[in-house]
Amino acid sequence: MSITLEMRLQVRERAGFGCEYCSVSETDSAGELTIDHFQPQTKEGTDDLNNLLYCCNRCNQYKADYWPSQASDPVLWNPRQEPMNLHLLTLADGTLYPITPTGIFTLKRLRLNRPPLVAYRLQKLHRAEESRMLTHYRELVTMLERLHQQQATLLDEQRVLLEEQRELLRLLLRQRD
Repeated sequence: MSITLEMRLQVRERAGFGCEYCSVSETDSAGELTIDHFQPQTKEGTDDLNNLLYCCNRCNQYKADYWPSQASDPVLWNPRQEPMNLHLLTLADGTLYPITPTGIFTLKRLRLNRPPLVAYRLQKLHRAEESRMLTHYRELVTMLERLHQQQATLLDEQRVLLEEQRELLRLLLRQRD
């Protein structure tokens, strides 16, 4: 069986159009990525959708046709089966920190802390922080607008009360004279 255009599109969409290993998107790499057989075809891997991953050329190149041949061989993280944060943590400086043996092996094998990826993750972290701050500022502006409206309403009410007090004072002064 070969990978059809429909299967390719399904794998791309499922991956959110980004590398399932390093998260680099088609937009960031200026083109489509590659379809990878998690279990390589040379190691009896199939074209089944569950065995197909979407990944960038570098991750695919570094993974190559790795597949453990013995039970004691290290296992590569499978992004189709587990979230990244079970094996790797993203640090504030954009580097990945392995927290399991699978994370250690995957980080080394795919060179996931290569400088362009660290810079990419750092940029994504900055964009996420900017987005969070913009959302926070929008909420503050909305609250300030509400406060301004409430203040304007209170000022209008105060003007009305002052006018009523003036009128009462005028009436009292006329009665006294």
